[in-house]
Amino acid sequence: MKLPSTIGELKRSGYKVLPVKEELRKNVIQKIKNNEVLFPGIVGYEKTVIPAIINAILSKHDIILLGLRGQAKTKIARMFVNLLDEVIPIIKGCEINDNPYKPLCKRCVDLVKEYGDDVEIEWLPRERRYGEKLATPDVTIADLIGDIDPIKAATQKLYYSHEGVIHWGIIPRTNRGIFVINELPDLQPRIQVGLFNIMQERDIQIRGFNIRIPLDIMIIFTANPEDYTNRGNIITPLKDRIGSQILTHYPRTIEDGIKITEQEAWINRDSGKKVVIPHYFKEIIEQIAFQARTSEFVDQKSGVSARLTISCMENLVSNAERRAIKYDEEIVYPRICDLNFVLPGITGKIELVFEGEQEGSVKVSKALIGKAIREVFRKYFPDPLPKTRYHYEEKGKQQTQSSHQEYAQIIAWFENGNKIEISDEMPIDDFYSELCKVKGLKEVVKKYLKIDESDKYAMATAMEFVLDGLHQFSRIAKDEVDNVSSYKDMVVSIFSSRTREEF
Repeated sequence: MKLPSTIGELKRSGYKVLPVKEELRKNVIQKIKNNEVLFPGIVGYEKTVIPAIINAILSKHDIILLGLRGQAKTKIARMFVNLLDEVIPIIKGCEINDNPYKPLCKRCVDLVKEYGDDVEIEWLPRERRYGEKLATPDVTIADLIGDIDPIKAATQKLYYSHEGVIHWGIIPRTNRGIFVINELPDLQPRIQVGLFNIMQERDIQIRGFNIRIPLDIMIIFTANPEDYTNRGNIITPLKDRIGSQILTHYPRTIEDGIKITEQEAWINRDSGKKVVIPHYFKEIIEQIAFQARTSEFVDQKSGVSARLTISCMENLVSNAERRAIKYDEEIVYPRICDLNFVLPGITGKIELVFEGEQEGSVKVSKALIGKAIREVFRKYFPDPLPKTRYHYEEKGKQQTQSSHQEYAQIIAWFENGNKIEISDEMPIDDFYSELCKVKGLKEVVKKYLKIDESDKYAMATAMEFVLDGLHQFSRIAKDEVDNVSSYKDMVVSIFSSRTREEF
């Protein structure tokens, strides 16, 4: 179907121009009726953030998304463009996307006055109706709204009060669209004041001249909570003009976190090798972030971004991929010892409190990995710690000590003076053979993880998982030197370390 090319053709077609907020409202209502997903790929917000956003759109509000870093605020803001019409008509060549029926800028007003319905129009795709600006201290009013261009005034011999000398800023250039300001508190207070008229009266003023251009625009802000952003604040009058303040949050379940990481991380590589990641490994990676968000060493006001788990997963896969390429193995399969190489994805993404700084970022990060392994281990295997049971008999309560017998053979093997050494550099056959030395280890894995013994990749990694779980519960010892992990008896390790200290 051919679209109208002049104002006259547009009028005859019966096309109705809607303000951008009414357009968004109309399209959202239709998508709700059709049971469509409004924000595909946004996980964990189905019952919290997304309903609040829909309510704000239905209310025709401007919005601020308020939350800690890595909570998909910018991603959500950029998805608003998909709620616009595919194309809208504007007067051809207009810098501020003028409505053909009600032009604003002097150029378009003069065109319509001279040529009437013969003025040409063009159709603007929704992707070009989106504007975005990262707020930084050097942003000026001219950047956002516009300024007088003296060169234009001189060459066209115009007075400064003439609209023709205006150089439009990014906000007017997004007229009849959506404009996003990221990290609003970083915008200087005097610049925030300059947004008052846009938010309330919906118009702009240039340099104090008697030029007032009413804009049709939806504004979305993103910001971190004020108690975190020491760089600046959102001034109260501006906040008062924003219709809806919507609080975002981190994934509330491990499964939601896994979905986000699988969606965002580069897991399926182009090396021609099959990448296999056991589900418990995905849980360990997510659990690292969950542990960090409750750690006493991590600054909780700063937050722990979802980018942490994405980076960790990519580093984990990369280390396993490096090994597979080196030994020409068919499968990229991670190991527990590969987790040492996710540290670069953690240390740069957590901000530590004073106590954490004293411990050091590497030590804190390793502790988070250890706690994550411990938590996930308890989900798949019995608790290795001895438990106290109470037996109620006729003579009263008697207390006896008991422990799970599943690990007795494994622990006894180490108590007899045996040890194993494994590393991420070992080929799969050597890695598997070394782990098979531990008596009873394979049987525990087969009993609780139901892994086929013929799958040596899965079996070897699961066996290492059991050993590291027992270490995290202090049932066996583990030493790490030059990325070589040694598992041995706890008592022998204690006495040997004391001997080393004495000398």
